[in-house]
Amino acid sequence: MANQEKSVILRFYEELNDFLPDYKRKVNYELPFFGSPSVKDVIESQGIPHTEVDLILVNGISVDFQHKIVPGDRISVYPEFEILDISPLIQLRPEPLRITRFIADAHLGKLARYLRMCGFDTVYENDISDDKIINHSIKEKRIILTRDLGILKNGQVQRGYFIRAQKPLNQCREVIKKFNLFSQKRPFTRCLKCNGLFHTANKKSIKSMVPIKTYQYYQDFYRCSDCRNIYWKGSHYEKMLKIIDKIYSPGADQ
Repeated sequence: MANQEKSVILRFYEELNDFLPDYKRKVNYELPFFGSPSVKDVIESQGIPHTEVDLILVNGISVDFQHKIVPGDRISVYPEFEILDISPLIQLRPEPLRITRFIADAHLGKLARYLRMCGFDTVYENDISDDKIINHSIKEKRIILTRDLGILKNGQVQRGYFIRAQKPLNQCREVIKKFNLFSQKRPFTRCLKCNGLFHTANKKSIKSMVPIKTYQYYQDFYRCSDCRNIYWKGSHYEKMLKIIDKIYSPGADQ
């Protein structure tokens, strides 16, 4: 019968279990279904955004999101691989997931600031809409950072990550660990206000743009290529160095 209930066996691995109730975590479990859903439909029916998934095996064979399931299938779902090279397998996106350009939603302003402080290209606006975030992500191949599952379940989204931590410092540490960015740290190369890149400024050319005492005391100045703000290594510089040290310190809880 067309509407007869059928079932598959599901298993989710590693951090994908964060989205599941306790009784479904790290175990094989049976999932009834009707009709002829795609494997993407099945995964998202369990509360897991497709952007969190990097490999799907059905009966041991790699498939894409459009693969239609059949009764008795054994489905294994994996998040992004940090060490193993799975490039010979079918990928779920036209290009690799790990592109270290980000766009943060309107609720993650401090995270965006910390990522910029560490040197990571991060777009952020405090009133940015979901549609604009998605368009930026597609056009500029940016990874969406959010705590809103709804935006990650949008069918247009190809790159995204759900932030688990609630405190900004821990959120930044989580992103760096998730995308294995430890070797890509370039602190103080981006403007904290607009995300533009810093360039060394000729001291004489910025004399009228900074306080007189600052001009006299400091020798090195930097200008943002986009908003043209002037920066120097004042007392705030040491404070930011301590923040970066905390972000990169394993086991710290802030």
